[in-house]
Amino acid sequence: MDQKTRNEAFNKFIKILFNNDNWKERAFAAQNLGQLKEGRAINILFKALKSEKDDVVINRIIEAMGEIGDPKATMPIIEFLKVELEKPEEDQDKTRLFIIIESLMKIGDKRALEHLGILLDSCHSDIRALTLEAFECIDPQWKLRIKSN
Repeated sequence: MDQKTRNEAFNKFIKILFNNDNWKERAFAAQNLGQLKEGRAINILFKALKSEKDDVVINRIIEAMGEIGDPKATMPIIEFLKVELEKPEEDQDKTRLFIIIESLMKIGDKRALEHLGILLDSCHSDIRALTLEAFECIDPQWKLRIKSN
């Protein structure tokens, strides 16, 4: 895809994300923005994340930020992690937690480790396992760093 076509697609998906009433279309647009892997989309996706009400679209935006892989997305995603972690564990959205962990793992920003650490004690073995995988992916030396501290 040449740059002109990429720009046209980029602008089309942004327009859909902000202006379409259909949540499926907005979710699809967010997913496609992630597949374009354009770093310039992070601020736009963050803006959409702050105003979006539909859970599926929010999840797709978080996934898109992870697909892009820009560390600028780390802290906005962590804000959603904090919201989930404030809830009692039985009320937490497990799907969103998985999406958050996977997105942070794709970004690979070590700032995420401090916030993901609480999930290492989750009573859900699948969340613990994915969190451990994220730690290994983001910082393979994390266990040594903890021991030295």
